[in-house]
Amino acid sequence: MSSISSYRPTKEIAEAASDERHAALSYLDDAWVEAMRDGLDEDCMVHAALFTALRRLVSTYGEEACADYVESLSARIRAGEYTVIGPRQ
Repeated sequence: MSSISSYRPTKEIAEAASDERHAALSYLDDAWVEAMRDGLDEDCMVHAALFTALRRLVSTYGEEACADYVESLSARIRAGEYTVIGPRQ
């Protein structure tokens, strides 16, 4: 089983993967907006999205690699990697 963060693609593959990630994010954003319009609670959506993502990561990379990846998230969150609008106040 490979590590989630050990994969280092070539520049061309990385650019294609980035395009795919942007497309995937667009699909997820659209689904999110539609779910909110249908009245689903945003906290429920957050938990469902995290559960689904973690379940897929465990399925693909295994529990240990996924746990290692999740452990690195707190530092990345604090560093602003997931901040899209300005920093919290």
